[in-house]
Amino acid sequence: MGFFDRLRKGLKKTQHVLVRGIDDVIARHDKIDEDFYDDLEEIMIRGDIGVRTTEEILDDLRERVRTERIKKPADLGNELVESIRDRMKTTEADYEFENRKSVVLVIGVNGVGKTTSVGKLASIYQKRGKRVILAAADTYRAAANEQLAEWANRAGVQMIGGQDGADPGSVVYDSIAAARARGADILIVDTAGRLHNKKNLMNELNKLYRIIEKEYSDALIETLLVLDGTTGQNALIQAKEFSEVAPVTGVILTKLDGTAKGGIAIAIQAELGIPVKYIGVGEAIDDLQKFDADDFVNALFDQPQVKPSHYVSTES
Repeated sequence: MGFFDRLRKGLKKTQHVLVRGIDDVIARHDKIDEDFYDDLEEIMIRGDIGVRTTEEILDDLRERVRTERIKKPADLGNELVESIRDRMKTTEADYEFENRKSVVLVIGVNGVGKTTSVGKLASIYQKRGKRVILAAADTYRAAANEQLAEWANRAGVQMIGGQDGADPGSVVYDSIAAARARGADILIVDTAGRLHNKKNLMNELNKLYRIIEKEYSDALIETLLVLDGTTGQNALIQAKEFSEVAPVTGVILTKLDGTAKGGIAIAIQAELGIPVKYIGVGEAIDDLQKFDADDFVNALFDQPQVKPSHYVSTES
């Protein structure tokens, strides 16, 4: 089963809540009026698209109805799909770090799949011929070092670690030295997963950024926030909080397989202006892939996969 089919299977519960709800609203109304928009709003918010994003989409639909003289709700389905798709687009510039010497800082709370995402990212880049090194800078969580070492072995990449309780900054410093010496293309840093004390987290992240900027000034810094797709609006809250303490440049959305809250993928980019760059639909090493808005929307609305001629899959 290819990644698109796994994604479509994983989004079935979200499809049941969101897409079937939208279809039901369209079927129950014979005209486009405020009652129709109110019912559509209720379904979309229930589907974890979020209040602000829902309002933006509905405003867009109202404009399309006016300019295109759409009269029947049944003729609005495709317009709704395209409005959602437009809010999730990524560009080649969003992935510039993949093709340059870079440091990828991976942040997030414990339990969201942060360390496994680091391992899966390493596998993606390694399969593309990149020389990858992992930095085990989560020195506080028990067995974090061993877990990352296992993922490094599975991905076929090298890892630099430290003792439990060691200074994360020293691990990053040693990892940069190793990256330079070994000609690494991408250094991926697994950081401590906590948010209950923003001040400590901010201080620690600021220290890591200072070390990278001083010791690896020719590398591009990418900060990826890992969020658990099953938590819905709580993921959006986490994204807002982390954005206050770190320059988040992208989101990795995990555990989309089997959740009814997949609509949160739409809300994150629309509400925070932070693109979802990778999505995960399982535990296997290839179950994390680069985000594609067309794939996501087509899988969600049970449409066929259609790729432009220039598309190149990240799958091996």
